[in-house]
Amino acid sequence: RNSQVQNSHKEKTMKSTLAVLIFAIIAAVASGYAFTGTSLQTTPRVSRAQNGASSMMMRTRVCDLLGKKANRKARVVTFSHKRIHKVQEVNLQWKRYQSDELGRTVRLRLSTKGIKTVNKYGSIDAAARKFGLDLSKF
Repeated sequence: RNSQVQNSHKEKTMKSTLAVLIFAIIAAVASGYAFTGTSLQTTPRVSRAQNGASSMMMRTRVCDLLGKKANRKARVVTFSHKRIHKVQEVNLQWKRYQSDELGRTVRLRLSTKGIKTVNKYGSIDAAARKFGLDLSKF
C-alpha cells in the first residue's frame, strides 16, 4: 500500500513538472517571436495643432549651410594618461541675412566657419547657390 501511495505521488509530481516544462517552452517561444524586430501594430496618433512652448521641436546641432555637426570621437587625455571621450560641439550662431532673391531676411543657424563662408562669397544668395541650399525654407 505504501509503494502505491509513492507511485501515485511520483505520477502527480511528474505530471506537474511536465506541465510546467511545457508552459516554459511555450513562453520561451512566444518571447522569441516578440524580439524578432517586427514592429508592433499601434493605432495612429491624431495630431493636433499646438501652440507655445509645447509646439517647439528640437533641432539637431548642424550648420544649415555647411552641414557641420559634432565630433563625437574626440578624446581628453588626463594627467594619468586615461583617455576620456568627449563631444566637441559645433559653434553655432543664429544669424539674419538679407536675401536679395527672396526680398526678405532669412534667419539661419550657421557655424562660425559658415559665417566666414558667407562673407567670402559676398551674400547669402551666392553661398546658398554654391552649396545647394534652398533659402525659401528658412
